[in-house]
Amino acid sequence: MQLETQRLNLIACTEDYVSNLSVEEYEMGPHIELHLLELKNSPSNKGWGVWFVINKENDMIIGDVGFKGKSNSENAVEVGYGIIPSAQGKGFATEAVEAIIKWAFSTDEVMKINAECLDDNLASIKVLEKLQMNRIGIEDNMIKWQLLRNGNHIE
Repeated sequence: MQLETQRLNLIACTEDYVSNLSVEEYEMGPHIELHLLELKNSPSNKGWGVWFVINKENDMIIGDVGFKGKSNSENAVEVGYGIIPSAQGKGFATEAVEAIIKWAFSTDEVMKINAECLDDNLASIKVLEKLQMNRIGIEDNMIKWQLLRNGNHIE
């Protein structure tokens, strides 16, 4: 499963893909192993977890984006993302998250997308604002965000 943007390829994380990876600066976090375990137990979770972000220019993994599981009873998913330091500040996070948001909204399963970031994480705040997400609250120094399928969202 793959998505393509102007500068990026996004590839859904699978055991086969991870076993053939050669990475340089990108470090796989524990969320990768957790997602692979979830895929073993439920292959239908493919696409609802980690997607690797690959820069087309040099074919290198520059981070990952994804959802924290399938949609819940409110037809909502939570999005998360991380880009390696050398690729930050270039719009890659916005481009990648926008692509998976469009993909999620193209399914019948998602009506809203949630996100959260620390209230002092100016880079993440900027990304979520560019994606036209709405601030819906703050709790324990975490800003809560939401984007509605039929409301204010990217077409």
